[in-house]
Amino acid sequence: MAVMAGAVPALRAQVTNLEIAKGPFVGTRESLKAYRTPEWFRDAKFGIWAHWGPQSAPEAGDWYARNMYMEGSPQYKFHVEHYGHPSKVGFKDVIATFKADKWDPEHLMDLYVKAGAKYFVSMGVHHDNFDMWNSKYQARWNAAASGPKKDIVGMWKQAARKRGLRFGVSEHLSNSFDWMATSHMSDKTGPFAGAPYDGVDPQYADLYHSYEGMPADFVQTAKQMGRVAPDRWKQQYFDRIRDLIDQHQPDLLYTDGGIPFEQYGLSLVAYEFNASAKAHGGKVEAVYNSKSRTDCVEGTCVLDVERGLVNKIWPDAWQTDTCIGGWHYKKGITYKTPKTIVDMLVDIVSRNGNLLLNFPLPGSGELDAEELQILASITAWMHVNSEGIYGTRPWKVYGEGPSLSAAAETGTGFNERNRKALTAEEIRFTSKGRHVYAFVMGWPSGEIVVKSIGVKAHNVELLGHRGKLKWSQDEAGLKVEMPGERPCDHVVTLKIGVG
Repeated sequence: MAVMAGAVPALRAQVTNLEIAKGPFVGTRESLKAYRTPEWFRDAKFGIWAHWGPQSAPEAGDWYARNMYMEGSPQYKFHVEHYGHPSKVGFKDVIATFKADKWDPEHLMDLYVKAGAKYFVSMGVHHDNFDMWNSKYQARWNAAASGPKKDIVGMWKQAARKRGLRFGVSEHLSNSFDWMATSHMSDKTGPFAGAPYDGVDPQYADLYHSYEGMPADFVQTAKQMGRVAPDRWKQQYFDRIRDLIDQHQPDLLYTDGGIPFEQYGLSLVAYEFNASAKAHGGKVEAVYNSKSRTDCVEGTCVLDVERGLVNKIWPDAWQTDTCIGGWHYKKGITYKTPKTIVDMLVDIVSRNGNLLLNFPLPGSGELDAEELQILASITAWMHVNSEGIYGTRPWKVYGEGPSLSAAAETGTGFNERNRKALTAEEIRFTSKGRHVYAFVMGWPSGEIVVKSIGVKAHNVELLGHRGKLKWSQDEAGLKVEMPGERPCDHVVTLKIGVG
């Protein structure tokens, strides 16, 4: 359903200065119910994400800007050893080491396109309060002004759009105010006990926040993702993400959580959709990702499930976001295998979802050797099997096999850790036109039986195999004798004519 622009006049929200340009939406949940997911997203199925910023420079893993201020944590110990004590050398100094000196967005985007990505997502801003574009409202702590001194988002966008990819940005800023509170604390023991960390220095309040006017115990009690913040911060959040939309017109905007701060967040979603309608002749082509099922229950947004899957064919398009390792680069981490990634991609697509996969970049901006091998393996698999991925829709069932009732499939985020490699006993399905694609999740020895095919098949092919297959069908299902040589690693695809 296309939503046409021009239906609603400009709105200035009563709570504060939240200007929304003319367009089909205003910043209310009732208005946003009219949104419908664009077809490009439903067809794309696979995107690649660069969850990359100054926290990648130490190559010490996730949430560095918070955890380096938590006495005794692994990253605190790393920071003291490699940089100095956080009362003297803080995250502001880590930013200066984020150089991106080997970053080549054109080369990387070529690799991502070759691997089959149909959309690319750049980090816009993480909880660390550092904007990765030439930010109008965070003038000192942005990638064009400090660190690499490049408009990272802008250069990613140029490389992606040049190659016909849809372009997205992620924002994690709404969690920053309480997430960064640790920078205002101090050691409780040792030689620096009681010495405040550098976050308390007012000259750096634009990075570490000012907690003036907050309760006296706010710093000690702030939750890491509590989204407790004053109106002044909510307004800054709105202004900065609106600036990101204005400068880079993303096809996708991902937020790390549900729609934040009610009127502020709802107004941003409306702003994004109205900007998209203006750019596309009245048709809203933009996607907003929220991790809240309540947000996405009717129109409004596309559900995102972090590091997990839903447990059925979802009624609307949705997305898993995950990573081959950690979110920010960590030297020596164990990555997911290509088999695990392909299993997840197929499993997700069979349930009406997309996979957004992060390849973490180190501070240099250059993929490491193991990441390149994983990317090459995905590229080879997609070269053979992508016909059963792109532009498909769910079939009558998403799969068959013993894992369908497994406890791992609870339908919530962060359940991927419970996954085991799928085998030839497992089959997943997609459909397109008059064909069903049956993904056999391992290489079977001899015959495979597809039990769910309840109609008379008129043709069966194995993608990547040039010869004809021997097959038959009876009450037990579709029986296919597999050839002696497998056409690809990981998962193979039967293309079944049923129309």
